[in-house]
Amino acid sequence: MAATRRPMTLAAAVATAVALGASVLTLPALAADRGAEKPAPPKLELKDGTLQWGVKESFRKYVMGMAHGKIEAKGGATQAADNGVFTFSGGLGTYDTGTHATDTAFKGSVRFTSALHKFDISIADVKVRTQGKTGAIRADVTLNGAVQNDIDLARLDLSAVRPGQGGGEGGAMVFKDIPTTLTEKGAKAFNGMYEKGAQLDPATLTVTPGGPVPGKPTEPSTPTEPTKPAETPKPPKPSKPSKPSKPSKPSKPSERAEPRQPAGVVDGSLSWGLKESFRTYISTGGEATVAGGAKKISDGYRFPYAKADLDSGAKKIDASFGGSVRFTYKAHGIDMKFSDLKVRANGAKGTLLADVTTPKGTNNDVRFAALDLSGVSYRPKNDVVHLDKVPATLTAAGAEQFANDTTGSPYKPGEKLDPVTVALASKAGATLPEADGGEAGGTGTSGTGATGTGTTGSGSVGGGGTVGGGTGTLAATGS
Repeated sequence: MAATRRPMTLAAAVATAVALGASVLTLPALAADRGAEKPAPPKLELKDGTLQWGVKESFRKYVMGMAHGKIEAKGGATQAADNGVFTFSGGLGTYDTGTHATDTAFKGSVRFTSALHKFDISIADVKVRTQGKTGAIRADVTLNGAVQNDIDLARLDLSAVRPGQGGGEGGAMVFKDIPTTLTEKGAKAFNGMYEKGAQLDPATLTVTPGGPVPGKPTEPSTPTEPTKPAETPKPPKPSKPSKPSKPSKPSKPSERAEPRQPAGVVDGSLSWGLKESFRTYISTGGEATVAGGAKKISDGYRFPYAKADLDSGAKKIDASFGGSVRFTYKAHGIDMKFSDLKVRANGAKGTLLADVTTPKGTNNDVRFAALDLSGVSYRPKNDVVHLDKVPATLTAAGAEQFANDTTGSPYKPGEKLDPVTVALASKAGATLPEADGGEAGGTGTSGTGATGTGTTGSGSVGGGGTVGGGTGTLAATGS
C-alpha cells in the first residue's frame, strides 16, 4: 500500500511548497526519497488562484461610515456582503523549485472614494510573491490620480502557516488567515492614514498546482573559431614624474550649519490636552484620571520622559513618554485610555502616536495626530530643545478611535486638536520649561485608578464602537 500511496503524498508535498514557497526542506526531502528520478523541473505552474483579503476592516467601515464614501470592486474582484472582504480571482503564476519562491498574479481592482473627505484610492494588478517564511502583496495603487506601480503594499508572515491547511476543489490548496502588515510604501499610498507596520486584515491564498512550465527550446550553439595567440606586449615607455601637487587649503566650516545635538537625552516632558471640547464634555459627568507619572495641568496633561533620540542638526526626534490619562463617562458608555505617547519628528512634519485602550482592547501605536513643525526651532537653548505649542490635527486612524457602529465618529480627519509641547534636555540639571499655568489643583486621582481595566456599566462602548454610545451625545461637543 505504501508504494501506491506515495504519488499522492508527493503531490501534496509539492502543492504545499508551490502554494507557500515553504520550507527549503520540502523538495530536497522529496528528492532524497526518490533519488533515482531526474531533478524536478525548474518551475511549476500555478492556476485557478484566488486571494481573499479585506485590506483593513476599520478602513472599510470608515469609508462607508463617517466618510460617506463608496467601495467598488470590478474586473474579476468581488466584495462579500455587508461590507465584507474582497476576492481577487483568476490567479496564474509559477513556483520556482530552485529558489522555492512563488509569484501569482490576480485579476480585479478595488476603488475607495469619498467626496466628503476628498480621497480616491484604487488597488489593481494584485500579485502575491512569497519566498520561505516571508512574502508580499504587491499592487498598482492610485491615490487621487497619482499612480504608484507594482509596490509592496503589505508584508506577509508565513512563519505560522503550515502545510495541509484546508483543501479546495480540484486539488487546490487553501492557506487561511495569513497575517499581513502595512509596508512603508503602502503607508504612503494611503496618504499617511496608517503607519508602516499597521496590522491589516489576514489574507487567504488558494492555488492549484499544475504541470511544469514549458521551457523554450535552446538553439544549437555555433562553434567558435580558435583564438589567435596574443602578441607579446611591448614594454611601456616610462612616464615622466609628475610634479607634487600643492596641499589644498582646509575648507571653512559652514557658518549656517545648525549645531549638532550633544549625545544623549536625559530628561524631558510632553504636554498635551487631546482636545479641549472633549475634556469639557467629559467634565460634565465623567472623569479624567492620570497615572504612571502623568500630571494634570491647566490646559491638559503633562507626561514624563521615557526615552528619546534627538539630532538637532538633522531636525529629527524620536521620543517616548510615560504615564497615561483615562477618560470615563459611565452614563454615556465611554472608557478610553491614552498611554505610551510618542513624538516622531522630521523637519517640518511630525506625528504623535499613542496606545488607545477601550473595553474592546488596545490599539498600539495609533498614528493619532499630524504635527506641523514648520514654525519651531530644533536649536537647543540652555541644553533644552523646546518645541512649543506645535499645531496638531487628527488623522484618519485617530478619528477611528472615537467611532461606533451606529453613528461613526463625531470627529473627522484634519480637525484641530490641542497643540503639543515637547521639551528635551541633553544635560542633567537642565531646567525644563514650566507648562502654562502650572499643575492643576486637586487632581483627585490615584495611581491604580487609571491602570485597572474598569467597566462602564454595560462593558461596551456604543454597542460595539468606541465612544459616544447610540445617542450621539459626543457629536454635540463642538470642535
